[in-house]
Amino acid sequence: MGSTAKKVSRQIDIISPVKKTLTRFSRRFTDGSLGTKLSHFIFGAGNFYHKQYVKGLIFLLLQIAIIAFMVFCPTINDTPYGYKALKNLSLKNVSEGGAFDPLTGVFTHGSDCKLIILFGFVTIAVIVIYFILWDKSVASSYKADMDKKIGKKPTTFVEDLKELLDSKFHILMLTPTCIAALVFTVLPTVFMIALAFTTYNDQDMNELGTNLFHWNGLKNFISVFTGEGSLGVEIKNRFLPVLGWTFIWAIFATLTCYFGGIILALLINKKGLKGKKIFRTIFIFTIAVPQFISLLAVRNLLGEYGPFNSMLMNLGLTSQPIGFLGLHPSDSETLAKVMVIIINMWVGIPYTMLMTSGILMNIPADLYEAARVDGASTLKMFTKITLPYVIFITTPYLISSFVGNINSFNSIFLLTGGGPTYTGYQAGGTDLLVTWLYKVTIDQGSYNTGAVIGIFTFMITATITLVTYRRSKAYNEEDTFQ
Repeated sequence: MGSTAKKVSRQIDIISPVKKTLTRFSRRFTDGSLGTKLSHFIFGAGNFYHKQYVKGLIFLLLQIAIIAFMVFCPTINDTPYGYKALKNLSLKNVSEGGAFDPLTGVFTHGSDCKLIILFGFVTIAVIVIYFILWDKSVASSYKADMDKKIGKKPTTFVEDLKELLDSKFHILMLTPTCIAALVFTVLPTVFMIALAFTTYNDQDMNELGTNLFHWNGLKNFISVFTGEGSLGVEIKNRFLPVLGWTFIWAIFATLTCYFGGIILALLINKKGLKGKKIFRTIFIFTIAVPQFISLLAVRNLLGEYGPFNSMLMNLGLTSQPIGFLGLHPSDSETLAKVMVIIINMWVGIPYTMLMTSGILMNIPADLYEAARVDGASTLKMFTKITLPYVIFITTPYLISSFVGNINSFNSIFLLTGGGPTYTGYQAGGTDLLVTWLYKVTIDQGSYNTGAVIGIFTFMITATITLVTYRRSKAYNEEDTFQ
């Protein structure tokens, strides 16, 4: 009990890192040279003090550039960066779109609300970068101070470059990756999360007819369960059914492809089977063909006027086309759901089959020999040796496959388009959360509601991934297999 409490206290201890940081800053200012003290106010001052002119010039130019960025506030589409972007981020007296006032005859231009939020967060990111550079500038000067104290000459710019190519090569390689992740992943994610807490694209109007735009807290999230807001009723009535179907789809799509691939790999790798290479080649072809081509081809085959329906009608088995994929509102939702799961097996099983084939070849033959000596049946060896070994190795793949199926856009969108559709609702009978999100944002233009759905989807996938992986043997017993 005591050890658990200590572990929890260590995990939630946020005071110690802050205390260490403040102590480090205080020590550098107190013990540092005049150049180091000046570096707290002028970037690169300490480097100039230690005659590291190139490094000091780089720090100084970066400080001037960021300050100019903040003060002069460059604009794009009449939306500013810098301190004005921070002021606009409060979203006070901001309206989107535009409207004509019949009383004054004046057209009032609205603001590009997406840019207001985006530029605000970009400005915050620039401020964070400023303080990082400030810390690096002071640290660089303080390092030169310490070098001098031990009788060592401060490093030159050329020597720093050589160190980057040697002992600090990992920093050189990881820095562009971190910058790219920040610009193309973190910043867009934060931007879309922010939209979920706004009235963007809501239909509340002011006296001029422009759409009011402001922060509205958790109202968008609450409307999912209460039905409030412009799309609230539609979201409330369809959220739980779509969520339930998303889980059903993810479970069946994962398990059918996973165990189907294992069984197929066992059959193909069975001793005495002739033509193994031919069978493997046939299934590899399904991987070689792009998935969207296979899905569109199946959609045409099973369509209302496709070859399969034509064959059934010519044979007299049916008098009218069968709605296998729910492309019309009157088609069966259950049939469409069953069909997308079956079709997904065609494109998913070969991947598991190839992966499992390699694993089966690496299972120690001694295990099977010992089991045969003990009189174990084929089924017993499969359930006690083969299956546990394969699951132990492929647990990370199984988890990622399940999460991937929750976000499986292609399989649903290209086969059924989310249908059969319901009158008045964006979410159809086979829509997943991710395809519904697409319709809400692209078709309806309600980006704040789409962001809410996206956040719920992320929370679900992240929770499932972390919980299941941390509890799996592949994580807890990664070095052994028993």
